[in-house]
Parts: sequence; structure tokens; C-alpha cells
Amino acid sequence: MGLEVEPLGSILSISTPSGAVMLSKEKIKACQVGVASHMLDVTLLVLDMQDFDVILGMDWLSANHASIDCFHKEFVFNPPSETSFKFKGAGIVCIPKVISVMKASKLLSQSTWSILASVVDTREPEVPLSSEPVVREYPDVFLNELPGLPPPREINFAIELEPGTAPISRAPYRMAPAELKELKVQLQELLDKGFIRPSVSPWEAPVLFVKKKDGSMRLCIDYRELNKVTVKNRYPLPRIDDLFDQLQGATIFSKIDLRSGYHQLRIRESDIPKIALRSRYGHYEFIVMSFGLTNAHAVFMDLMNRVFKDSLDTFVIVFIDDILIYSKTEAEHEEHLHQVLETLRANKLYVKFSKCELWLKKVTFLGHVVSSEEVSVDPAKIEVVTSWPRPSTVSKICSFLGLAGYYRRFVEDFSRIASPLTQLTRKGTPFVWNPACESSFQELKQKLMSTLVLTVPDGSGGFVIYSDTSKKGLGCVLMQQGKEVAYASHQLKSHKQNYPTDDLELAAVVFSLKIWRHYLYSEKIQIFTDHKSLKYFFTQKELNMRQRRKVPHSAALITKQAPLLRDLERAEIAVSVGEVTSQLARLIVQPTLRQTIIVAQLNDPYLVEKHLLVEAWQSEDFSISSDGGLTFDGRLCVLEDSAVKAELLAEAHSSPFTMHPESTKMYQDLRRAYWWRNMKREDADFVSRCLVCQQVKAPKQKSTRLLQPLGVLEWKWESVSMDFITRLPRTLKGYIVFWVVDRLTKSAHFVPGKSTYTASKWGQLYMTEIVRLHGVPVFIISDRDARFTSKFWKGLQLALGTRLDFSIAFHPQTDGQTERLNQVLEDMLRVCVLEFSGSWDSHLHLIEFTYNNNYQATIGMAPFEALYGKCCRSPVC
Repeated sequence: MGLEVEPLGSILSISTPSGAVMLSKEKIKACQVGVASHMLDVTLLVLDMQDFDVILGMDWLSANHASIDCFHKEFVFNPPSETSFKFKGAGIVCIPKVISVMKASKLLSQSTWSILASVVDTREPEVPLSSEPVVREYPDVFLNELPGLPPPREINFAIELEPGTAPISRAPYRMAPAELKELKVQLQELLDKGFIRPSVSPWEAPVLFVKKKDGSMRLCIDYRELNKVTVKNRYPLPRIDDLFDQLQGATIFSKIDLRSGYHQLRIRESDIPKIALRSRYGHYEFIVMSFGLTNAHAVFMDLMNRVFKDSLDTFVIVFIDDILIYSKTEAEHEEHLHQVLETLRANKLYVKFSKCELWLKKVTFLGHVVSSEEVSVDPAKIEVVTSWPRPSTVSKICSFLGLAGYYRRFVEDFSRIASPLTQLTRKGTPFVWNPACESSFQELKQKLMSTLVLTVPDGSGGFVIYSDTSKKGLGCVLMQQGKEVAYASHQLKSHKQNYPTDDLELAAVVFSLKIWRHYLYSEKIQIFTDHKSLKYFFTQKELNMRQRRKVPHSAALITKQAPLLRDLERAEIAVSVGEVTSQLARLIVQPTLRQTIIVAQLNDPYLVEKHLLVEAWQSEDFSISSDGGLTFDGRLCVLEDSAVKAELLAEAHSSPFTMHPESTKMYQDLRRAYWWRNMKREDADFVSRCLVCQQVKAPKQKSTRLLQPLGVLEWKWESVSMDFITRLPRTLKGYIVFWVVDRLTKSAHFVPGKSTYTASKWGQLYMTEIVRLHGVPVFIISDRDARFTSKFWKGLQLALGTRLDFSIAFHPQTDGQTERLNQVLEDMLRVCVLEFSGSWDSHLHLIEFTYNNNYQATIGMAPFEALYGKCCRSPVC
């Protein structure tokens, strides 16, 4: 038709009369439509629409002064400078219907007027490999099927298990007849390729099917139980925004996708039995890496970084098995393609040609559309937002904010818009969906659907920062050559909201310099703010302490090794009033452990049933907390067979804050905050399987001899016991532990020292570490160590008014508490040597914390609770 199509400045979301929602990014200006022999101008938005050819909306009708006569079914146009005219439709158009061949033959025999039409396949034909330049030279890389087992590589996939893990076996899932048929076919294919082999392993994982986009079935193995006991590989995945920053100046792109990438990496021979699968048709084990393993992405990322180490971030970026090649010119791109394909050929890595996209000016990669000038959101990923239902639970809000947060760098004022929704995710906030939440939900969807594109920094400098602040948060935007590069925002904590305006405005500047340091390093920049006092910041004679702390920090971000004054000269601060709106921030944080448990409760049938009983007022023991969690006697319910339970057990037993307690202490610590069925038995089983406990703790039996009872105490820290543990491994702080324990609350302090310390030195430690915190005791019980029987020690206690009681030599029954504490402390020191890095004295403060926060059967609580009236908070509870 010869119409000129222009790009829109942003992607628009359009609702059609049929109820569909479509995205438009192009328009046609100066187009004319004929209405009743009159030509009228119209600007059209281009849509991929099948129901209608053209839709003329209310804005166009209003601009042409049109009115609707419903009785006569006609439009009346009254243009200001022309005579009015009418338009009447041609009536109802019949919608074509599908009829049978016999019906069509009958109508033709009756001389019915007919039109013969043929269906044309509008899909673009697949381009053969032989017609593509460069890649046609590598047919051995673009194979239709993998040739067999991958060759030995620099790394293999290994599975390291937690100590004491026994083989895990799970029964197979039941399948429909069609699934069983497909299972048999796919198992045979894997056998033919050599990817699996028959197994006699004690490990067994069930299989299941998941439908692909094309309707075919993907074979999956449920490795969740194995993943729980696997030591996690912390190999880092690259940041998405860092990958896109490497594309500066690139104009030509090619995207390469490996064929079944995970199947191109072998499993370490000793770990093959661990990933065995159990099915209706036999017991098999994978020889190559399978889907569903917890460390698969990290190991494969490690492999790809090793393969492309020479070209990485030069003309190649890699994210797991997705490879993007970028170049500035076509000649460069041809050379880069050759190098990448040669590398793949040398490493015998194979590519799926049908999923490759070559010689592109614009490429879709990791949910973004990338071109030479800009990065935008992939419309296909955002379309799901248009039909997103209103969230009804906290977990559904978190899901929505998770998607929105992935693209938050594209949305201006994201924090302010999302603030009502994020308020609902806070602990203790009741779930009430008010008009503010609805407005936030709808506005955020609209912003995501019509988000502006961001430019790719070109490396030429000239960055400009606009910053602003309020009592709720900080916000800033980074620009280059008048185009937005990124948005950023940060929420202020409650105490920072009371800072003066000068400090908050300076904090916004420092925040922007810190978060965009990788862009601004050694660059001359301009900073615009609407706070005029910052303009005179560098000439100000006196700064408060908070401002002094921020100045060298922000300057060091710009120039690493330059003096402070030279750094400050590189930044120019200007005042801009009213040009940039506030970027109020609200960080979307990962859910806490409690929030994770509350969300997971919805997947446990037993807890869901109890939840329904509570809502029906039919349960007395169970209740629902203010944050929506199901509790039993005020303790949060943990679902069965969950990774969270395994994390809780490990944290309550093996962390530096617990130091491998016995099962009773571990149970008492956990039951303060959590509940699940058979909790005490599972705690005991967990402790019994702990290899470290078996190594460091000797069996203990109650003494059959008579013990010497001591008098009843009246107040805390009036009567204490003390002793020394000697001949420990030498450290910088010493090789002796001097400990003191209160006989009433059982709370204790552990002080490291050296055997060369004099009695005067020990007396000084006693005054600073014990008397300073708890006052002077009335009684001290100890053995007859030379340090306790010295004239200095006796004289010191006489001056303080403390009575010394000594146990009988070679008769420890007179002071059983001392002997028991010696055993406990020695066990904890052995745990430190086996479990944690560093010398034992570096962990002594954690040992003291653990001892004072562990449950004591003799007093029915933890020493910390007996001393202060409340248990000390720990990472577990």
C-alpha cells in the first residue's frame, strides 16, 4: 500500500473489542480512510490482529465530531468547516463456517453461488544449513543427533554428599498408558545412544513427564531427595546486566544453542550410581549429566567458561548453554563465528541448528531484546503480565513482584509504585487488599507492558546522574547522551529517615556512585540534584561526621588511587529543581526462612487440612499467626519431607551457633519456634548419624558414687565455679582456657590465656571479664590449682569479700558441675578443630554463645534465658 511505518517511542498495550490484549510498537501516520465519499485522516497503530482489519476508536470519532444514531444504526459526522454527512453500515456479515464435503457437493448441485479458496501455509520455510555462510563449513558441529557419549573433558560432573548420607530410594510414580508407551521409547533411545545403562545401584529416583511447548513429552527425573543431601557448588553465574554491558558498540549478533548441552558432559564414574532412575521398565543410571541435578547449571557454566576463556567478554558472552556472539562489523563477525565454531569443534561440543539465530541486527537473549543502540524487555515475556490475576496470598504477591523485579531497572519510579504491594509481604502485616494495592498492581502491570527502552553505554563517557531523595528512600537515574542507561532506588531504614535533608541528599549521590561504580570508574561525570546546598558542598568549611565518612568513600569509587582533592575535582554537582521526580525505593528481598516455610505449607496436605479446620473454628491446638502461617501451640508448623526441615536440622546441630549439641538439647532449641510430627525422634536420628559427634564425644555414664550436694542459691552470680583447661594447641592468644560458671543460672564465660601469666594477670582478667559484668560473687568453688591457692588470689578475694571453697584433692565428686563443664567444653573445642577452619581460640566466643544458649536439663531452660528472662535469638530461632 506504500504506507510508511514508524517505530513508537515505547511499547503500548492495546485492548481489542474481542477481549484480547496485544502489544504495539509501530504506527502509520498521515493515513486516510474513506467514509461516505469523504477522506478523513487517521493515525493507526500496527497490531497482529486477525478479527478486524481496522478499528477506529473513540478518540478518532471524537476528533471528527461523530455521533451515533442507535435507532437508525448510522454515524453522523459534523466537521466544523464542512457540511455534515452520514455513514451507514452494510449490515451483518456472515461468518464463514466449516461444512462437510457432502454438504458442499449438495450445495454445488443446487447451483449455489460458491467461492473456492485454498489454505496457504504462511510459515517461513526453514533455512538449510548449506545456505548459511560460515556455518556451512562446519557440518560436523551442527549434527541432527549427538554421536554418542561425550569425550573426557577437563571437568566432569561430580556429586559430593553430606557426611553420613545413606543411599536414598523412592518408589516410581504411576503413569498413564500413553506415558508408559512414551517412557519405553525414550528409555530405548537413551540406551541406544549410550547415555544410560542398566544399574544395580541402591540409589533410586522416580521418573515423570513434563509437556514441552510443542506438545512432546520431556523425560524428567525427580532428584529432590538427592539434591537435599548434595553439597552445593557455589560456582557463580554471571549477572545479566553485566553481560549486556559487554555489548557496547556491537551491531551484528549471532545466538548459538547447544544440542542437549547437559548430555555433552560425563558424570564422574564414582558418582554414576547416585543418579540411578527407577521405572516400570527397569533400573538404569545416567552416564552423562541429567536434568534436575542441583549443581548442573554451575558445573556446566564452569565448563563453558573454560572452553571460551580466550574470547569471553571480547566477542562472546555465555550463560550456561546459551552462547551470544557480537561484533562491530560483518567482517569481524565472520571471523568471530569461525573462531567460536572452531572452538566448539575442537572441544567436540555440538549445536542445534534449528535453534540458532545468525547475522542479526536485533537479538532476543535472556528475556531481553538487544540491538546496537538499546536494550528492551522481551514482549513475549511480558505478555503473561496482561492476564495476571489479582494476588490473593502473600506468596502470589511475591511471585508477581519476582517477575516485576527482574525488569525493575527498566521502570522509572518502580519502588514507589510497588510500595503498597511490598508492604503486604512484611512480617506481621495482615493481608488486606485495599484500593492502594489494586492501583499499585494495575499501574505496575501497565508500566511493565509499556516500559521504555534503555540504551547500551558506548564507552565514550559523558555520564550524567539525576538523584533525589525523600524520607522513605533514595532514587537516581543514569543517563548518557540524553538517553536512560539504568534506574536505581534504595529504601531507607527507619533510623535513617530521621537524618537531615542535607545528609539524605548526599546519601543519594553516594548511593548512585556506589551502585554504578563499574560505569563511572575514572570518568568525569555530572550529578544533578534538586537540593541547592550540595552545590557548595566542596567549599564548605565544616562537615559533620556522617558527611565526612561519605566523602572519601564516594571519591574512592571514582578514582581508585588518587588523592581525595583530585578525586573530588572529577565530579561536578549541579542543581536541577523539579526536573526529576522522586525515585522512592523499596528493595525486593529474598523471602526469610519463616516466609519460605509459610509458602511451603500450602503444598502439604496435612497442614492444608489443619489450616481449613482452623478457619472453620474446629481446632484448638492449631492457629494462624498474623503473617498467615499455621502454628501449633504458637510454634510454626514445618511440612514433611521438605528441604526446609533438612536446613533447620543442619542449622540446629552443625552451625557455629550450636556446636553439635546432643539430641535433647537440639530438640529443646528447635521446639521453641518450630513443630512437626515425630520431631523429637527425627532429632535423635539426625544426631545419631552425625559423624563429627561420633568422633569427638566419648560415651558418658552417670557416676555410681555419692556426690557432695551444695547449698541452695538465692541469686544469680552469687556463687560461681571456676577452673582451667590446660595443654591445648598453642595459638596467638594462648593455650589455656579459664572458665567461670554461675551455679544458679549455669551461664558461663570462657577466657583464653597462657601458662606464663602471673597470678596478678589472672586477677586482672577476672576483674575485667567477670566482676565487670556480674559484680563480686559471695562464694567461689574451685580445685586446688596453684593459681587459686596463691597468696595473691587469696588476698584479692579477701579484699573483695568473697569466700573460697576448695574441692578435695583427687576427689572430683565434690564439684561435679566443674567436671561436667570441662567435658562439654573439651567436646566443643574438638568440634571446632574438625568442623571449622582456623584455630580454636578464634571460635571461643561462639562456643561461649552456644553453651549459654543451649538447653540445660538441670534448670529446664537455657542459661541465657535463666539469666536475662528470654532466650537469645539465633539464626535458627
